[in-house]
Amino acid sequence: MAKQLDYHIIREIFTRFQTAEAEPKGELHHVNAYTLVVAVALSAQATDAGVNRATGPLFSVADTPQKMLDLGLETVTDYIKTIGLFRNKAKNVIKLSQILVDDYDGVVPNSRAALESLPGVGRKTANVVLNMWWGQPAQAVDTHIFRFGNRSGVAPGKDVVAVERAIEDHIPADFQLHAHHWMILHGRYVCKARKPMCGACLIRDLCEFEDKNL
Repeated sequence: MAKQLDYHIIREIFTRFQTAEAEPKGELHHVNAYTLVVAVALSAQATDAGVNRATGPLFSVADTPQKMLDLGLETVTDYIKTIGLFRNKAKNVIKLSQILVDDYDGVVPNSRAALESLPGVGRKTANVVLNMWWGQPAQAVDTHIFRFGNRSGVAPGKDVVAVERAIEDHIPADFQLHAHHWMILHGRYVCKARKPMCGACLIRDLCEFEDKNL
């Protein structure tokens, strides 16, 4: 775990991210808040590309909780069978859809607590939805962000909650809205787990990663 970088270095890092891509976007396809919740829930232990391949056909026929319920468990399972843990995820999609219909009139709630109460929706999923749909500066920490935060010193922490808090505490407020996407994209395409592309990294001179010069 790298040491925590100071404020001025972190500001320079995110200034560079912003200059390179002012409006970073998530890569999960969705058409509304409901399909975003489903897509993010399905993405656990799966790639965004793999989820998109399955949800494209699914969302074309079921883009609301009631339409998903009308499909039924067996059909939903068949649509997402290429995604890891698909049987359990299909059950969660049906369960969360039923709760949305019964308790929220089919509308996805915009509070973290309410979102986390839905089957298959954890803190990360809730934060992604809050950030991407309602524009809240919520920080969803996945493996890419956890790795980047600890390697670079931007947001070191022993677990995802600690990294989330480090992001909230140390990244300047004017970068908070897009911080999650800048970090996840950097972790996915540059600061990779096995072969980080340090030579092509735009923050190489600011990063605390010990092995970047090897």
